Amino acid sequence: MARTLNLRERALESRDAIELVANKWRIAVLHLLTQNALRTGDLQRGLIDVSPKVLTQTLRSMERDGLIERTVFAVVPPRVEYGLTAMGRSLLAPLRELCLWARANRNERDTARRRFDQNARNSEVTPTRQPTARMGGARSQTRV
Repeated sequence: MARTLNLRERALESRDAIELVANKWRIAVLHLLTQNALRTGDLQRGLIDVSPKVLTQTLRSMERDGLIERTVFAVVPPRVEYGLTAMGRSLLAPLRELCLWARANRNERDTARRRFDQNARNSEVTPTRQPTARMGGARSQTRV
């Protein structure tokens, strides 16, 4: 029983870690904010593939999780900047290690993917349809 709880706790810890960076844009936002705080427009220009709505949702969820902080300046028009919190900065080193690991293993990953895809193509069985009465393969008998 203790072993099961231990496995469950470990699984939950992994899930918690992954949830912090699982969103498609979170890692990119963290990298953009590495040097200094940025305004929403600056982030948007750095992430041209993300819609303003999705960027706003991403920023809000990262603020909620304590990775970034939002600072509103009392000027007209209002100016808002986003910067990394201490927790957000502490995530940069593990992310950098993960990126280095991914780069170092890129060729091995690509080879594994090609091998898997080739094996999947080779093992695919094309289903053959058995002739049925509707297909004309067997005569259907109609009683009168």
